[in-house]
Amino acid sequence: MNHRKDLLIIFTRNPELGKCKTRLAATVGHESALNIYKFLLDHTKNITQGLNFRKWVCYSDDIWENDIWDKSVYEKKVQSGNDLGERMYNAFKEGFNAGHERIIIIGSDMYDLNENDLLEAFQLMDQHDYVIGPAIDGGYYLLGMKVLSPNLFKDKTWGTDTVLKATLEDLKNKNYSLLAPKNDIDYFEDIKDIEIFRTFLKN
Repeated sequence: MNHRKDLLIIFTRNPELGKCKTRLAATVGHESALNIYKFLLDHTKNITQGLNFRKWVCYSDDIWENDIWDKSVYEKKVQSGNDLGERMYNAFKEGFNAGHERIIIIGSDMYDLNENDLLEAFQLMDQHDYVIGPAIDGGYYLLGMKVLSPNLFKDKTWGTDTVLKATLEDLKNKNYSLLAPKNDIDYFEDIKDIEIFRTFLKN
């Protein structure tokens, strides 16, 4: 099965102290927040590196050459745009312009996400034009499309609990499918009951 027309875009922040997971850092401190984010980046790498799709890692600030993302597996790019919507739209547009037919975008802070979820999302696009992974906090953790829809990236209050609802409103008359809801990690409440994160929270 040829997946070369499929593209997985991973949005990532450069893992620098004080610059990532700031809402989480407000409770656990910047150092713990950075360590948690690095752990989540590793998880994202582990669930994506074996997939037979084209993969782009899009950095928030600049490309880091010698980091966890192996250049022979991931193509490295920098996000462009003023807000998250613009950045995602530009990434999708670049992907379609490069000849990809099915594109999925994810972030890099989803401990709940696994390889099978990504395979399922691409399979759903056999029958659907769009696929969305709803986040429990009212956003989404995955967006896939076969048709570029600029309106999905406009008029959203990014980072709030209204994003999913507004996006589904945009897709009302479109052919879309939903994945299972998952927990993304923004706040201390999102990790406090998950065993694996306890090691990061010890003083």
